Amino acid sequence: MFLELIRTKRLCGSPKNKVTVVFDGYANIPELKRDHSDIDVIFSREETADEKIKKLIERCDKPGNIAVVSDDKEIKFFARALGSRSVSVEEFIRPRENSPGIEEKDILKPELTYSQILRINQELKEVWLKNKYAR
Repeated sequence: MFLELIRTKRLCGSPKNKVTVVFDGYANIPELKRDHSDIDVIFSREETADEKIKKLIERCDKPGNIAVVSDDKEIKFFARALGSRSVSVEEFIRPRENSPGIEEKDILKPELTYSQILRINQELKEVWLKNKYAR
């Protein structure tokens, strides 16, 4: 779904822009490469996706050409420190003015922002853990 959203809504601007998506863990979807051949997909395997992203930025000859999409403050700080740009997930999926083919009604618009959803999930996790171990 995420990869399809990137492709169909042209969230990376020009089709000439290279897109690499890094997921934690191992690939468990064998047909992923065929369906999204225009997007490089990396699974971090034994390391975290954050560690993999940091290595990709460090190895790049022109880190200024990289835009990291993450809500993780450490990754965003790291990317900026090496000269890359960073944007939040919310900024990335928000429609851009003067972007052909992207209309506001076409973008998924949850009633809550991505950041609010993350905070709520964290609070629910803490309540669940507290209740689980209180028994």
